[in-house]
Amino acid sequence: MGLISNGTTIFDAGAMEAGGGAMTLIKKLTASNASTLTFVDGASSVVLDGTYKEYLFTFTNIHADTRNAEWTVNFRDGGSSYDASKTSTFFQSFHYEEDTNAALGYRTEKELTNETSAQLLSFENHEDADCNLGGMLNLFNPADTTFVTHYTSRVNFSNTFSQEAYCAGYCNTAAAIDAVQFAMASGTFDGVVSLYGIS
Repeated sequence: MGLISNGTTIFDAGAMEAGGGAMTLIKKLTASNASTLTFVDGASSVVLDGTYKEYLFTFTNIHADTRNAEWTVNFRDGGSSYDASKTSTFFQSFHYEEDTNAALGYRTEKELTNETSAQLLSFENHEDADCNLGGMLNLFNPADTTFVTHYTSRVNFSNTFSQEAYCAGYCNTAAAIDAVQFAMASGTFDGVVSLYGIS
């Protein structure tokens, strides 16, 4: 059964219309003291192949259990390890609760230059009860074996200030990206990561 508003289809057969394309929920994973959340094409009903040209991961109430934890992502390119080589950019904006300081800046130490280490998506996440992060990561055409696979991320997180982190890059391989793994660089975390296919 669909949902139609003023002649426009919003939901139809479980899919949400999003800007001319459908946004279809593929998989939702919930972490409770988890070290990683992993989406593997073909496992546990995960689709991460040529079915969609774009995939969207959303982060909801991701809460670190250690101070200054870094929220990260890494990609698998056909092997068994999450070590696809990546090149990226990273910048941030922030504003303190006390209105004492605000800034916008590029962070060279957060970028990757053809590296296999995990891609940083946010940092300085705190374990305080009211601190968490939310955001998204877009992955473009991961099944393509001609071109590199691009990704973009936008994450807002809180400790004693609102901090927005922007990251964009590409997996420097023409191999298909068949799995994605999220983790805190140290410690465990709680929260929800959902995967959508965009058609």
